[in-house]
This record gives sequence, structure tokens and C-alpha cells, in this order.
Amino acid sequence: MSLELLALVALLPILVALVLMVGMRWPATKAMPVAWLTCAAGAVLAWQLPASYVAALTLQGFITAIGILIIVFGAIIILYTLQYSGGMETIQYGMQNITADRRIQAIIIGYMFAAFIEGAAGFGTPAALAAPLLLTLGFPPLAAAVICLVFNSFPVTFGAVGTPVVLGLKFLNPLVDSAVATVPGLNFASMGGFNMVVGQWATIMHLPMIFILPIFMLGFITRFFGPERSWKPGFGAWKFCIFAAVSFTIPYLAFAWLVGPEFPSLIGGLVGLGVIVAGAKAGFCMPEKSWDFGPVDKWDPEWTGSIKGSDSCEFKCHMSQFRAWLPYMLIGGILVVTRIPELGLKGFLASQAITFSNILGFESVNGAIKYLYLPGTIPFMLVAVLTIFLHGMRGPDVKKAWGESIAKMKNPAIALFFAVGLVSIFRGSGIADVALNPNNYPSMPLAMAKTVAEITGNAWPMFAAFVGGLGSFITGSNTVSDLLFAEFQWGVAAQLDLPRQLIVAAQAVGGGMGNMVCIHNIVAVCAVVGLSGMEGTILKKTVWPLLVYGLVVGLVTTLMSFVFLPHLF
Repeated sequence: MSLELLALVALLPILVALVLMVGMRWPATKAMPVAWLTCAAGAVLAWQLPASYVAALTLQGFITAIGILIIVFGAIIILYTLQYSGGMETIQYGMQNITADRRIQAIIIGYMFAAFIEGAAGFGTPAALAAPLLLTLGFPPLAAAVICLVFNSFPVTFGAVGTPVVLGLKFLNPLVDSAVATVPGLNFASMGGFNMVVGQWATIMHLPMIFILPIFMLGFITRFFGPERSWKPGFGAWKFCIFAAVSFTIPYLAFAWLVGPEFPSLIGGLVGLGVIVAGAKAGFCMPEKSWDFGPVDKWDPEWTGSIKGSDSCEFKCHMSQFRAWLPYMLIGGILVVTRIPELGLKGFLASQAITFSNILGFESVNGAIKYLYLPGTIPFMLVAVLTIFLHGMRGPDVKKAWGESIAKMKNPAIALFFAVGLVSIFRGSGIADVALNPNNYPSMPLAMAKTVAEITGNAWPMFAAFVGGLGSFITGSNTVSDLLFAEFQWGVAAQLDLPRQLIVAAQAVGGGMGNMVCIHNIVAVCAVVGLSGMEGTILKKTVWPLLVYGLVVGLVTTLMSFVFLPHLF
């Protein structure tokens, strides 16, 4: 079967999911099982994989989905615990004292706080944590979800203490060593290593959108969720957006260029958060007039779900702001302590796992649930338990918080099991085993990527980031996207005589921007803001920022490849 036909077969499950969720407005609970069935049929009929192997890959995906669901449950239990303890209303009260302007709150929580959480934990945690916080501040659930998904893009390349770069590019090491040996005078070690070089150029590719995205998104929110239905009110906060972008960018660039890929997002988010909160309190770069979404009874029914935002702007203070924010402080601190290898806890927690080896007898199909390393367990559930004592919660309130959280898990569980099962088939379809893959076909994602590369030719720098985005859309992870496509990106760059570190950097950047349309993240954030079943509606809105992001990154990559930096390796 030709590569082009294979690519078309691989594309079918994605098209099915998009048509059902976006076109026919099916919930992910119905659309993803159909998409999985389409993928499984393609694997058996076109790739000629044994049905038992496809079943094993599906079970592997189910195991991975359990880990994701633990994260989702952890985010939900934090939300409900703070709601019933009075902590959330206290935070609302304090945030109103900083500013009642929803645009500024979106930047503080969705842009900066989420960037810090991404740098510390990654794996979809920021949207699952920040969106409920915006919701309880009075944002429509749909707006909260869209804001947090879109802003969870530029920090993702360096998310989870640099994991997407450090781990995601590991298969490139022998290729880099081999290539360096053939180029006199080239020494990546003197530059901090290839990973550091990739991270440096990735920051330059992200840089325009770090400034453009907050302005664009505030205009987007006021256009589609504001009472005026106009871009103008959002653009009116442009000064604060620039202030926030500068506050994030300075430490972001400094750590990427001087230290390495582990800390740019984490430090950028942490430093930036402190700076812009202080600036907002002082009225620095603040809009002249405050802006809100308008009365709740005037909201479009599409904006809300089963978890309602507050109808009142009058909040009570049930405790000190320090006690109210203490659970989030603990979450941030525990994430940092457990994600930095040098501190010793990361290795121990990551080694505690329930493993599943040789699933259905296939040696290459294994799974594991790192139950202590998942942020849903430590810190989310741990902090939720500690909050019972920190906030002096009563027994009935604790019971309500946990009971309602468990009840919210049904729909995301169904959607995620089949979505991640599909991803597992995608990843395992290119196995180098003639008994399982008799035609030695490339994996489904690789077949699509190679076909696109043949079509684009020397225009590849314009499209390289979109391949990274495709990887994140399919797999739900920038790290896995890089593992899937980094070698392919390197090969295309070598074949077309393009700077390899730039094309690989575009892959890493694309993996970050793809998080805003990733099915896993959308299902997870829908669960925590009560929008299960509206995944297609969210995808229709987040795809536009994705296209803007990809075009800007493509232009920057093209200029760097052919105009400014043609001498690069």
C-alpha cells in the first residue's frame, strides 16, 4: 500500500472524531469510541496488524488513561474541597480586591499561574487546575476552559521541569553525535548540549506569540463571551498584556539561554506571577474601566455546564488569604520538590508503580501507573486531605466534596479510555517486528507526517510546527509528540539541507501549541468545569488560536532557516 494511502487511512480516525464532535456535536463519550473503532479497523485491515495485538495496544491505552483520570480527579477534588471549606470564596474575595476586571484575572490565573504549574507538573495539569479557579471567580465555564487551554501552549515546550525536551529528544542523541563528527568545528557540548540549543531557539520561536496571544485571547473572549460581542474591550487591556509578557519573558529567556531547558516555564511563571500581581495591586498598566461578562441570566446557555459560576459579585472572607491560598502554595511547592531530580524525591516517587508487562502475551506492549508520581495523587489528593485540617472542614462538607468529585468522573472516564486507546494504536502501529507488522509500514502518525513532507518540500519550515501540533493532538503530550516525530524532523531537515536544530526546535514548539486542541486536555478540562459532552464546541474555538500560533511560528522558522541563520547546522 502506498504511503499516501496509508496516510489517508491514518487520518480517518481523526476526521471521524472531528466530524462527530465538531460537525454533529456528539459528546466525546460517543465520538471517541467510534473513532477508536475506525482506528482499530485501519490497523487490522490496512497495516495488517494482528487483532490480538491491536487489543493489547488498546488495553495499554486504558492503563495510561487511568493515570490521566487520577490527575483529573485530583483537580476536581481540590476544587470541591476549597468550595466546601470556604477557601474558594475567600480567594474570590481577595481576587476582587486585586481587580474585578475579568481580563486581568484571566491573565493572572490563565496565563501566568498556569505557566508556573505547567513548568512544575505538565501533563495537562494547568488547564485542569486553573480553569476551575476562573470558573469560581465568575467566568462562564466555556470561557474558562478555552482561556486555559489556549494559554497552556508556550510554557508546554519546557513543561514538567523540561521533560518534553530532555526526554522527548532522547532518540536524537546518536544522530547528533554522528552528525557532529562529520562537521569540523561543531561542538554542541560547548553550547550546553544539543537539548539546550534546541530550547534556546524554541524560545525565539515562541517569543512573538508570548506577546500576541494574551492580547488576541482577551479580544477573542470579549468578542465571543462579552455583552458587547466586540474585540475592542479585550484589546483595551493591551498594556497589561505587554506588562505580563515582559514579566514572563525576561526570566524565561534568561533560564533557557543560560541554564537549560528544565526551568524556563517554571521560573518565568513564578517570577511573572509575583510581578503582575504586585503591578495589578498598584494599578500599573491597568485598563481605565473594569470589564465583566455581564449578568449570568443573559449568558448564552452554551456557555454553562453542570458546575455553575457564581451569580453574585459579593464574596465573603471565611479565613485569611494566606490560609485560603495555602493549598495552592502547597501544590506548587510539592510539585517543585518532587520534580527536581537533585532533591531526591523524584526518583523514589517515579519508581513506585503498578506495572503491566507483556499485555496479552506481547513483549513490546507494557503499561505502568506511577501512582505516587502522578500529580493527581501527590500533590492534588494529598493537599485535598491536608486542606480538611488546614481549613477546619466539617465531616458533612468533606463527604459532599468527595462524593460530588467521584460522581463527576463517569463521562471523562468513557471518553479518555477510548481516546487514549486510539493513541496507543497510533503509536504501536509502526513496530519493527515482521511478525506483527509484516509490511514494515511506518506508524500511523509517521505516515501522515512523511506524506505532508513530500508535498511541502522546501517550504517545510512553514509546516514543521504543525507536525508537532499533530503529535500533541493525537497523543495528548508534547513529550510523546517529540518522541514520535523528532527523528523524522531531523531527517527531513537533513534531506532538505535545512538547519536541523531549528527544525527540531519547531517540532518542540509545535508540540506545545498543539496542547490547546489536544483531545485529552479538552476532555479533562470539560470534566472539571462541568462541560462534559461539549468537547466539540471547545475544539471549534481553540482551533483558531492554534492556526494563528502555527502561522506565526512558521513565519519565524522560515525566516530563521533561509534569511537570518542560513549558516546553522
